[in-house]
Amino acid sequence: MALRPTARTDVNRSAILAHLGAHGPASRAQLARALSLSPALMTQLSKDLLTDGLIRELAHQPSQGGRPARMLGLVASAGRAVGVKIADDHVAVVEVGIDGTVLRTASEPFDPAASTMLAELVDRLRRFIAGGSDTPLLGVGVGVPGDVDAQGTGLVNAPSLGWTNAPIGATLRRELGLPVLVENNVNALAVAERLYGLGRRHDDALIVTIGTGVGAAIVLDGGVVRGSRGGAGEIGHLPVATNGPVCTCGNEGCLETFISESALVRIARERGVIAPAAGISALRAAADAGTTAATEIFSEAGHQLGRALAGLVHVLDPEIIIVLGEGTADWSHWSFGFEPAFRAALMPARRGVPVAVETWQDDSWAQGAAALVLATPFDAEGLAGEQGRLVRQRLVEQAAAPGESA
Repeated sequence: MALRPTARTDVNRSAILAHLGAHGPASRAQLARALSLSPALMTQLSKDLLTDGLIRELAHQPSQGGRPARMLGLVASAGRAVGVKIADDHVAVVEVGIDGTVLRTASEPFDPAASTMLAELVDRLRRFIAGGSDTPLLGVGVGVPGDVDAQGTGLVNAPSLGWTNAPIGATLRRELGLPVLVENNVNALAVAERLYGLGRRHDDALIVTIGTGVGAAIVLDGGVVRGSRGGAGEIGHLPVATNGPVCTCGNEGCLETFISESALVRIARERGVIAPAAGISALRAAADAGTTAATEIFSEAGHQLGRALAGLVHVLDPEIIIVLGEGTADWSHWSFGFEPAFRAALMPARRGVPVAVETWQDDSWAQGAAALVLATPFDAEGLAGEQGRLVRQRLVEQAAAPGESA
């Protein structure tokens, strides 16, 4: 594989594949305009992708005067990836094409604390993989709500799942016979954002998730910052109150104990806004109906989040903040508290930092995990280690065989 030296170029290569997959064949000029690339860079990138067997030249575009343009198409058989998101009560799995398009999804109940957890996870993945297409499977990406030592080894510490040094990567590689990459689930989402989302246009970004938990991924100079133990971005455990509620991490007064889904439900029950057995859907319904006490709970959460993110903006100086996660379904209620608190807490020179809230699908977490595999062929930093080499080897082997264009 011809690896390019910069993260920006890596992202552009992936963007070309995603555009061809979503919109069909296009000329080099059309791709350059759509992706805001220079003609010279587009020529070089397309040459690399042709060499790698990921795209192919098709018929000429009808000419309206001048030399007809040669169309480029995606090689449909270039590969696919499986993405897995592990939560405290279920496991979600997706199959995606080389362009990031979701082909299949599945979700099943799962108990990560069970003694048979690893065997059950392997069984679920075997059944899902067996139902896939004949397109070569490049590998499996796994997203977890915890710290991961390295993508290519996949040793996981996840207090919310009850895991300490869980050998997720090693077990899945041995049992499935496939390359397996494991990463914190928010970091995996950031990889997907860099490949296919708003993050493709920003080398410095803060990706924030709200919902069951609260997390962040830090993108600096085009790369996701992992930290010394793979735990960078755990903003849910920022201490915001003394003698506050006890967090799943064992500390008191973490940000997550005030603004996670379970925290909002707890507060709503304590204030009598929802019934003792009701959940987040009841709180959402009350807020949607205009119940002041319900909208105040979301607004308070937005206020807390806004002040926390303002502090991170001063530390990290991102170009943009991108908010994702299940909690974005209620962003219209969060925003009343978030915007004034966030802007007021910023220094004047930082108050123009944009905040983008993206739509959320149930399978987005797993799609982010699959992006770990799809990013590997363009991984100039070698983050995936030996597993990345195996993914690239699979891609090269299939590219050497005849393929069909999309």
